[in-house]
Amino acid sequence: MNPKTENAGLSSDATEVRAQKLELLREQIGDVYPARFHRTITNAELAEKYAGLEPDTESGETVTVAGRVFSSRNSGMFMDLHDASGKIQIFSHKDTTPEEARALLPMIDLGDIIGVTGEVRRTKRGELTVNAKEITMLCKSLLPMPEKYHGLADIETRYRKRYLDVMVNEESKLRFQQRSRIVSSLRRFLEDEGFMEVETPMLQPIYGGATAEPFKTHHNTLKLDMYLRIAPELYLKRVLVSGLTDKVFEINRNFRNEGVSTRHNPEFTMMECYWAYADYEDMMGLVERMFEALALAVHGKTEFEFGDKQLSFNGPFPRVSMPAAVKDAIGVDFLAIKTDEEAREAARNAGLEVEKDATWGEVLAFIFEERVEATLIQPAHVIHFPKDISPFAKEVPGEPRLVERFETYCNGWEIGNAFSELNDPVEQRARMVEQMEQSHARGETEKTLDEDFLDAMDQGMPPAGGLGIGVDRLIMLLTNSPSIRDVILFPARRHKVD
Repeated sequence: MNPKTENAGLSSDATEVRAQKLELLREQIGDVYPARFHRTITNAELAEKYAGLEPDTESGETVTVAGRVFSSRNSGMFMDLHDASGKIQIFSHKDTTPEEARALLPMIDLGDIIGVTGEVRRTKRGELTVNAKEITMLCKSLLPMPEKYHGLADIETRYRKRYLDVMVNEESKLRFQQRSRIVSSLRRFLEDEGFMEVETPMLQPIYGGATAEPFKTHHNTLKLDMYLRIAPELYLKRVLVSGLTDKVFEINRNFRNEGVSTRHNPEFTMMECYWAYADYEDMMGLVERMFEALALAVHGKTEFEFGDKQLSFNGPFPRVSMPAAVKDAIGVDFLAIKTDEEAREAARNAGLEVEKDATWGEVLAFIFEERVEATLIQPAHVIHFPKDISPFAKEVPGEPRLVERFETYCNGWEIGNAFSELNDPVEQRARMVEQMEQSHARGETEKTLDEDFLDAMDQGMPPAGGLGIGVDRLIMLLTNSPSIRDVILFPARRHKVD
């Protein structure tokens, strides 16, 4: 054994010990951080290939594996090596491992990344194992790993240092693997439905497509204030105007400078799609097929658990109008109410305080949010929203205060939002002017009309159904995650105060 590896003078501080080992390794082997390493098989592939290998049997075949050391026993004789696909046991013994390789063992700490070449065998206890013949140091870890067997329990550390969370918590690792599968499945579903994927600007000179506070920035060369996208809607509709495709979608990152909660992150993922010559009824069917496909992709079935609930994504979903839902909740028929003041009085009689200038539609929507939303556990489409809060949707025939809009709810959360899209350019301009004036009244003085979008509408957009899906919330449901921070790899956090 190289006497430098048995140096009894190493510092007692864990990080200092690792730093000293790094220097010893540099002296002993030179490059501790090589540029590449060729492995021949992943741990999962190895487990599959040798699944039939009997206990206490040698395969006679040599493989090269690589990964992070998660456990070490008997002075490194036994190590568990993890890669992204799983783990394999490494066995280093004087009968099988050359002295040069065994000399590295005292320098290897938990968290180090190594490569191992050796013969595959299964131990008497049935553990698939690689008998090390060569050990290569690929990356010396200078910080100790979190204690593996208790995981990373501190929730703030899990969010701030997600790499540690995924490293030691199998549940987190699985959740983000499922997230990738869900997004891929969503993209394939839409493509199979005939939708074309496009990309629209994240930096926009005029923000729109939703009501939200934007993030503002400045482009130096253009000498132009710009905004991070709050929604891609107005650009996707331009695509329909262009005739590029009759079915368009984007899986997009949106940014809203608003509150943070278990269901809200300033940066989030949406899927928006538009379908020419379709309406909101068609979009309801699309949502039901989509939800069913995603549940099957993740769970292999349409029923799954969320907390203590059993949810079913098996369509068709119930459809209930917002006025009917509010009537069931507080006993008031809003369709019989004629004035804004009567609506506000109805809210006060139900024990709810509303803004003194709230309109009929704003009051109806507020009562729905307060008294109905939380009761919608199984997936359901809430239809016929007030026109007051829906500037891009077509009116319900015979009821001009309501529009052909629905939101899909599950577990009391809004997951999707869809319209029969307004394509009357005169009406569209009138509603956007009204919306802008309301924004100015609220102090949002930077809100301006998107004249280029209105020019596009003047050019003519076909009748269409539009849909937005909150991808993060949908992933929360499908992965049994109570907080949006559990499904976003790097959620927004306040600076840590020491």
